[in-house]
Amino acid sequence: MNNVITGIIAVAATFLLYRGSKRIYMYKPSSFTLPIFLSTSSIVILMLLTGISYETYMIGGRWLDFFLGPIVVSLAVPLYREIKLIKKYAGAITIGIFAGSLTGVITGIAGAKLFGFERWVSETIASKSVTAPIAIRITETAGGNISLTAVFVTIAGISGAMFGPVILKMCRIHHPVAKGLSIGTASHAIGTAKVLENSQMEGAVSALSMTVSAVIVSFLAPIFLSIM
Repeated sequence: MNNVITGIIAVAATFLLYRGSKRIYMYKPSSFTLPIFLSTSSIVILMLLTGISYETYMIGGRWLDFFLGPIVVSLAVPLYREIKLIKKYAGAITIGIFAGSLTGVITGIAGAKLFGFERWVSETIASKSVTAPIAIRITETAGGNISLTAVFVTIAGISGAMFGPVILKMCRIHHPVAKGLSIGTASHAIGTAKVLENSQMEGAVSALSMTVSAVIVSFLAPIFLSIM
């Protein structure tokens, strides 16, 4: 099949599945009907049932991937609009991002060692909580598996978007700054997109956390990989 036709079919299928998932979420909102979870699961199931390979799907998937950069940059808009509030809580935000980044790195490496996995798994999972492009570069430098890094990053993002708000509610954490900090640091862009549904303030702090934590983890991951 012509690559252009394959790409169009892949993009159309992704769009239709996501639109369908959004309708289900609007009708019955819950952690398990979140559009990113439903659409991703549906695409995986469809590929397994039809025998379509990941490489074939990505002929069109790369077209969607091209727009990820501009979309992430657009998250600077709510950040700019809430700049006064961010300056007000600058100290708490700084401490929160560093603590979250440190926790993400340590739990990833410690978890891999606890279950007796080989070292390359630790090198792969250390950067699971940061946005994919930076996580891949960190893994590449550390010597881990780049393909598996993308999987861990996706799992961190989707699980954070699904269960993060529930956990925060159970812990009685309601302040928008605290919620944005935790979700953005642990679940990068996917989590940020979720909290933007709640308020622009949460989205702004989450976008800032996602960006700064990526820089912090790029320094922390190699250090803790060398000593743990």
